[in-house]
This record gives sequence, C-alpha cells and structure tokens, in this order.
Amino acid sequence: MGFVESIQGREVFSSYIASQENKGLLRFLTCGSVDDGKSTLIGRLLYDSKLIFEDQLSALERDSKKHGTVGEDIDLALLVDGLEAEREQGITIDVAYRFFATDKRKFIVADTPGHEQYTRNMATGASTADLAVLLVDARKGMLTQTRRHAFIASLLGVRHVVLAVNKIDLAGYDQARFEEIKAEFEAFIASFEFDSSIAIPISARFGDNVSARSLNLGWFDGPTLMEHLETVDFEDAAMNGPIRFPVQWVNRPDHTFRGYSGTVSGGILRKGDQLAVASSGKTSIVERLVTYDGELEEAHPGQAVTVTLKDELDISRGDVLGSANNRPEVSDQFASHLIWMSETPLYAGRPYILKIGGRTVTASVTEIKHKIDVNSFEHLSGKQLDLNEIAFCNLSTAQPIAFDPYEANKDTGSFILIDRMTNETVAAGLIWFGLRRATNVHRQALNIDKTARAQLMGQKPVVLWFTGLSGSGKSTIANALEQKLHDLGKKTYILDGDNVRHGLNRDLGFTEADRVENIRRVAETAKLFVDAGVITLVSFISPFKAERQMARELMEEGEFYEVYVDTPFDDCAKRDPKGLYARALAGEIKNFTGLDSPYEPPEAPEITISTQDATPDALAERILERLQQDGVLSAI
Repeated sequence: MGFVESIQGREVFSSYIASQENKGLLRFLTCGSVDDGKSTLIGRLLYDSKLIFEDQLSALERDSKKHGTVGEDIDLALLVDGLEAEREQGITIDVAYRFFATDKRKFIVADTPGHEQYTRNMATGASTADLAVLLVDARKGMLTQTRRHAFIASLLGVRHVVLAVNKIDLAGYDQARFEEIKAEFEAFIASFEFDSSIAIPISARFGDNVSARSLNLGWFDGPTLMEHLETVDFEDAAMNGPIRFPVQWVNRPDHTFRGYSGTVSGGILRKGDQLAVASSGKTSIVERLVTYDGELEEAHPGQAVTVTLKDELDISRGDVLGSANNRPEVSDQFASHLIWMSETPLYAGRPYILKIGGRTVTASVTEIKHKIDVNSFEHLSGKQLDLNEIAFCNLSTAQPIAFDPYEANKDTGSFILIDRMTNETVAAGLIWFGLRRATNVHRQALNIDKTARAQLMGQKPVVLWFTGLSGSGKSTIANALEQKLHDLGKKTYILDGDNVRHGLNRDLGFTEADRVENIRRVAETAKLFVDAGVITLVSFISPFKAERQMARELMEEGEFYEVYVDTPFDDCAKRDPKGLYARALAGEIKNFTGLDSPYEPPEAPEITISTQDATPDALAERILERLQQDGVLSAI
C-alpha cells in the first residue's frame, strides 16, 4: 500500500469512527409472556444487521441441532440464551444485553425473561430502557404476564412501547386476528402515559416485518420493526434535568487532592457550576472534572468523573450534590411504588436495608396503602406483599435521604430493599413524593436522662427478651426471675404477650403481618421502659428473627439479652397449658406458631435455657447469676 492510500485509508477509518460516535443510542427491551419469541426476535435483529461472524454462525448451527426448537432451521434464540440452563429449558432466565447498530442509530437491547418467577429480572431491564418491545403470540393474545410487563414498563418510566404481534405466520398471517389483539392492547394501555405506542405484526423466526417488509403482510401499511426503532423520537430526560451527582467515593490519594467520585445522574455538570450538598445545603463551585483520561469541561449523565470543589465541605459517600438552585428533596418518609421480588412476604413494620445510590440506611414500610391488580388496575387492600405483587406504600428511613420523584430522575428516585438476614434483594422501589412531618413535632429535651434514673435505682436497665414456642415456659421463668429481682430491691416490669393483647395490641390478630406489628409496638414500649431505668422482661413468642433483631437495634450496646427458651414442639404440645395445641392440631386455630406458621430459632442468643433439664426456679436463678456477672444489678 502506498503512502497516499495509507493516508486515505486512515481518513476513511477516522470518518467511520466519527460517524459511529455521532449516532444516537436507543436502549430498549423485549418483554412479554414466556415463549412469545423475545430471544428469537433479538437473534433475528442481530442476524439481519450482519453482526454474526462466520465462526459464530457455524457454532449456532451446531447448537441448533443440540438445543434448537425449530427443527432443521437455525434457532436464532440461542444467540442470546447464553446460560446452559436456558438452552436446556428453552427459556430465558437472566437479562441478556446485546449491542448492534444500523446506518441510522446504535442500539442496546435487553432480552428479559417471560416467566413470572423472573419478573424482577424484567424490571431490571426496564429500569434503563427508553422503549419496550412487548411481544405477544398471535395465537394466544394478551396474557396476564403480558399485562404485568406492560404495567411495569409504564411504572418504570419507559416512554415508548411497541406491541409486536409475533408468530403471525402460525395464525395464517390473519389481519383480523392482528386487529383484535391491537384493539385489546390499546384499550389496556389507555390510562398509561406512554409518549408513543404502535402495533406491528411480525414473524421473528422467518423475518417477516422485522427488518424487511413481507409479502405475507401486504395488508399492513405501517413500518417494519427496525424502521420504527430507527426513527422513534425520544429524548434523554436526565440530560435536561437539574444536576444530580451521587457521591460513591471520597477520593483522597494523598494530602494534596480531595475529590468526590461518582456518576452523573442528571443534568450537564460543568466547571464553574455552583453545587449544593443536599443534606446540609452547603454550597461550593466546581473547580475540576477529573477522569482517568484527563480533565473535562463538562460531564453528561452516565459519565463517571471525580469532582473537586473550591471549598472544603463535609461530604461523604452517599451524599448527593445537586444544582444549588434546584436541590433534591431530603426526608425520612416518602410514598413509593414497590415491586416485591422475594418469596418471603413483605410485612409493614419489618425492617430492611434501603440502598439508594451510594447511601444505605435502615428502613421499613410503615403502611401498605393499596396493592394493584395488574389486570384491572383495581386497588386492593392487604397487610402483606407476595412475590411479584405491586403496591403503593409509605416508607420510613432511620436517617433522612436525598431523592427526587422517580418521574423526574430514575437514578435518584429509585431504590432497592435488602433483607438484613439473607442479604437478598427483595424489592425495587420508585419514589413518588416525600411525606413531610409536621414541623412542630420534635423531641423534647429532658433534664433527667436514662443514666440518672438508673443510678437512682442502683441498677443497669436492660431488656431480657424471652422467646420460644407457646407453652415453652417463657412466662413462668420470667415471672420467677422478676420475683428474685424484686426480692433484691430491683425495679422491674414484665411485658407479657397475653397481657399486652388485652390493651396495647388488642386490635391485632395472629396473621404474620399482625405478629410483626405486635412485636414492633412491644419493642418500642420496652425501649421506653429501659429509658426509665427499669429492668424489663419481655415474654413473647416473637417467631421471626427480623423482628427480634429490630428490637435489639432499638437498644444501646449491652442493653439487650435474647433469652431462648429451647423447648421442643412435642414437649410444648404435651404440656399445652392453655389447650391451644389441641385446638390447633384439630384445625380450630389458624396461623399457630410451630404448626402452620413458622418459628425461626435464635442463632446466637445471649442466654439459652431448656426446661427439660431444670425447674423454672433453677433456670431463673441461672439467668440471675448471668446478670450479676455482667454488672446489671449494680449501680452504673
């Protein structure tokens, strides 16, 4: 190759690279019910875009013979069904992302599962999408999962939707069938706030109306799917919004540099911009925008940068920097839509870990306002959320957090809930608005505190939390222990499960949701008794680890003793002092702990006792000795 040809070649290559960089990027997902052809459609788009190399095509032909579901033809679905389990079962399990481009636009497509048990994966794919391609099988029409996915896409802020009526070849390319499904879909989404919607008949397997028009569909005068994807008009809402910069890391390589690293999630961040720390309101000017490749004049949503400020401000991981004249809201209470993703139900009052951006706090659902029926959109009452259910809830966090309504900013308006015991992500949340407390409600400063009250009583206030099955001996042992403490002149009080249900908790039943609320109220009451300087004995079945942990965290270090009365179910049933076991075994009592409602034994209690090897009085004496050893019975 000569010098001139080399120069021309480089110019052509540079021109090509520049043209690719200047193309717009559309993020979309394929969704819908199981086996409606989502993976096959993406495979077809990749195939038609000539993004499959010869070696990939050869491998695809081999895999089609082993795992394919379309006879002797190439099974294009295998291009995105990457997991062996997916190929063996012929379904999509995980979210598969693929990139492709045409002369007009670049695309990132998410292939999401159709099975109901993987709804959370679909929500993940929808959370970053601009457009949803909702597939339906022309033979089956709209199914429950189709409706659920359409609703979730709308809820998660997807602004454009395409109804791809797939497998139209198996319906004889019937126009009447297409029009029937189209009408049903349009009626279903009438109340959704999609910016655009269109229905297109296709056959992903044979390519009809995917990238090229089909003679079999001559009656359809709309665009092909690819034509629509290339021309749909969308805008990046985050780009046009106020500046949002969640801090993920305080960057201090040495004493000469202090920067705040993170990813821009809203607005265009420029040198010289005045930013405010959402939590404190303190402001400063952006001095530098630093990246690995050098400094920038401005950073757009999605770009990772390190920001340096002209002033030294108190900023930590989890803080949010925002436009000084348009800060995020800061609150410890807000209303949110929740998509529940765990097989373990949600109960109001149960504590979880809430993660929003780089911030992690303890939170709980204070009220389930209503659940949403995805077919009728009817608002349903309920005290718990089960797998894949969607509800509108009020939440409370242990500390205030910075946020925006989800419709204003997807990043600062969304969060996840994490189970504190299993570390499982159990819910995705979309913040709708903040709930402001009355400004005249605040803690009253008191002259006499817990330490002063305890010193007057000559004791250290603690909670002895007795837990175990009904009939295990909790109340008997607690009663014996209180008598011994009383004889020593110590100030005590017993909160007993049966007694509390006659007053404070008389409105609660025995469902799992009511049990959670029962323990929450008792834990808060026990905290008040400890603040009064009293040794507090709590005797409750308290079957769930999460609620016992919540009670522990309300107290200060060393103030909580979990006392596990380890009596086997059969022994409790033999004793049956209240006749409850006999009635439960006969089916007269529902939600009975240890029978048709679970009991979760403590994993590391401070004290474990068994009524099989000692009398209640001897066990109470053993606990008393432990309290004496720990200095609970001495003045603090």
